[in-house]
Amino acid sequence: MQSNQGRLQAIQHILSRQLPPPSTPAPLEEIWAQDVFTLSKMKTMLPKAVHKSLKATIEGGGKLDVTVADVVAAAMKEWAVAKGALYYAHVFYPLTNATAEKHDGFISLQPDGSAIAEFSGKMLVQGEPDGSSFPSGGIRATFEARGYTAWDVTSPAYIMPTPNGATLCIPTVFVSWTGEALDKKTPLLRSNAALDRAARQVLQLLGHTDIAPISSSCGAEQEYFLVDAALASVRPDLLLSGRTLFGKAPAKGQQFDDHYFGAIPERVQVFMQDVEQKLYRLGIPAKTRHNEVAPGQFEIAPFHEAANVATDHQQMIMTTLRNTAKEHGFLCLLHEKPFAGINGSGKHVNWSVGNATQGNLLDPGETPHDNAQFLVFCAAVIRGVHKFGPLMRAVIASASNDHRLGANEAPPAIMSVYLGDQLEDVFNQIKSGRAGDSKARGVMTLGVDSLPDLPKDAGDRNRTSPFAFTGNRFEFRAVGSGMSVAGPLVALNTILADSLTWIAGRLEAEINGGADLNSAILSVLKGVMGEHGAVVFGGDGYSEQWHAEAEKRGLANLRTTADALPVLKEKEIEELFQRHRVLTPVELASRFEVYAEQYVLSIEVESRLVIDLAKTQLYPSAMNYLAELGDSLGKLEALGIKADKQVAVKVSEQAGALLSSADKLAQALAKHDFADTTAHLKHCAEVLRPLMDEIRDHADALEAEVADQHWPLPTYEEMLFLR
Repeated sequence: MQSNQGRLQAIQHILSRQLPPPSTPAPLEEIWAQDVFTLSKMKTMLPKAVHKSLKATIEGGGKLDVTVADVVAAAMKEWAVAKGALYYAHVFYPLTNATAEKHDGFISLQPDGSAIAEFSGKMLVQGEPDGSSFPSGGIRATFEARGYTAWDVTSPAYIMPTPNGATLCIPTVFVSWTGEALDKKTPLLRSNAALDRAARQVLQLLGHTDIAPISSSCGAEQEYFLVDAALASVRPDLLLSGRTLFGKAPAKGQQFDDHYFGAIPERVQVFMQDVEQKLYRLGIPAKTRHNEVAPGQFEIAPFHEAANVATDHQQMIMTTLRNTAKEHGFLCLLHEKPFAGINGSGKHVNWSVGNATQGNLLDPGETPHDNAQFLVFCAAVIRGVHKFGPLMRAVIASASNDHRLGANEAPPAIMSVYLGDQLEDVFNQIKSGRAGDSKARGVMTLGVDSLPDLPKDAGDRNRTSPFAFTGNRFEFRAVGSGMSVAGPLVALNTILADSLTWIAGRLEAEINGGADLNSAILSVLKGVMGEHGAVVFGGDGYSEQWHAEAEKRGLANLRTTADALPVLKEKEIEELFQRHRVLTPVELASRFEVYAEQYVLSIEVESRLVIDLAKTQLYPSAMNYLAELGDSLGKLEALGIKADKQVAVKVSEQAGALLSSADKLAQALAKHDFADTTAHLKHCAEVLRPLMDEIRDHADALEAEVADQHWPLPTYEEMLFLR
């Protein structure tokens, strides 16, 4: 039997696949948020006083009146049961980047043996999943099992349908019996509260009296790959690690730039439309879809929403992408770098801050040099990124994202701020003493009478910047595709809160010293740029020159997760989170331990996969081919024909080197006597990863020599181009 039999069967399956019969999608207005328990639905089902109380909590951030819980629960159950739900689930987000759910039935047995559907306020407000098997970083011992979920009223409940029924899903926080946060939502809610407190201080000093609750907003562009499930099923590395641990570069990759924004393959577009229909029913505002740069890579992007809701929706988008991909015969890959040599996937987190009374606080307007409010908030961002850039790098650190950051395709691991020509000029004027004008936007004439003149932005965009201003928000481009956006948002909210608090203190000191408000603002802004302007950079973030320049400016270049995660242990970071009541020292320490363990486990799983595949699939395939070559060479020599043995020699040498390198990796993997967690991280980054790369070099060299009929793994050509 040919060793590539699985590949051949997968290819035949793909070629014979038929698209589902066409159907007309329902109008957006008919399906929008049909499966969400929105405020408008509550209004029709709740007493006026209860609806008013709940609305005030959701929109104003006040404390939940627990006396309304029973009434809300009854209405929520009635709505859910009418949509086919027999179970409800408290949905929460542990420290795994995944979604967790505990399902409970509405069933309640009665004394006469009958059963009724029951859902009380207590069931709505609090749940008790087992807290012992989720990562806690030492907060909880294994035998200490109690954990609590608590209803997050600010994020709406929704129905998750299946072909056999539906489940009412209730977004919650997840905490331990001792009160520490075991999840990603609790710190996010705390960071929004910290941001609100700090921003209010500044806005009051700027003369505002009517100030609505201030919160961050988020719109996360989600990149992903699609691989046919039939091919993925014979790639153990894809199934278990999310990326290809081996694979020779295809003759054609992305070098023609013909995939980016190209016509979406019909089968993929059918998948995308199915995803969007499901998201619309869940009230998730999917807006954009397109081909990304790499073959087989795509993107979906929603409108901006309140950060907490956007974070929940992001988790739902990832779940929907994966589940819907299966229905269409795909495997959806959210790994940051599933294929070597072509672009990886990120999750560009567009982040802004605002409220209902002052609007978007990061909107510069037409004349930003005159917009004191914007300049103050933008300066606070600049200070925050300069002071806490290493923290921003730490919260996006993972084994998978290490493959992408700084790899001439994604932002570098150096955290800098791109402002654009207009704003950089304004802040340079401030640094010199005053800001007198702003560069105009301008108009672009295209030279064709039938085409209109186009308004031109005052500055270009910079895709090499990890943190770029893009008109009225910042885009954190370094976040990984498979990550929860909660961690980055917690960091951004907290460092902005810290800078705003500092600015408020400086403004008060200037004013108390006799300065008028405008003079005080200019003095503070000038001080920020003098002390923190080194973080502003508008050039090519990929260049070696920038790496050298960044070092001169004192900006950290934390290339790997092993370099970045220890930042979470620094005293300054502990004090930052404690000062703003976002994470306690115990909670922060737990994050380091959890994320460090995840990094180590990821590298070790990949190492075991590399050894297993090298020894049980690639080496035997090479030997089979070598035996075939030897047989052919022997027959030729018997006929007196001199045959070239060069290929056989290459295969023999590379196969031997493959086996030898696999043995070295196995020995390195067996080491466990580390002084501490940081040493274990370094071992993974500096010993295991290079050995894995060494094995891959030999494997990919073998793939280039071994006859296709002997190669067991689907190739890059097949996975990237077969649809």
